[in-house]
Amino acid sequence: MPETDQKLQESSSFRLWPLIVGVLLVLLGISLANQWYAQNVAMPRYCEDPVQALERVRRLLTEKTPADDNFDSRRPYIVAAKLLFLVPRTGNEDNSAYLLRIQQHLEQECR
Repeated sequence: MPETDQKLQESSSFRLWPLIVGVLLVLLGISLANQWYAQNVAMPRYCEDPVQALERVRRLLTEKTPADDNFDSRRPYIVAAKLLFLVPRTGNEDNSAYLLRIQQHLEQECR
């Protein structure tokens, strides 16, 4: 009887390692998909007119309301705001240094 209980316990025990490995693989897949999207979809949008994209980012950082309440006038700033996530700020970086770093990133990616 104890042997039967042991077999039952072994067969019904929760397998934690496969779950952990599965979750890690899903998270890795999401991260890789995000990097691919940023490189192949988002960055080419900014490469069409990097000067204008940089100007819109500058206005986002310095002005309280860079666009009207109209969605059509806000949409370019929403697109430009994605650069803030693609090139995150580091530490106590001021606006001019941050904008310079974004400009360098755009120059590097848009070659």
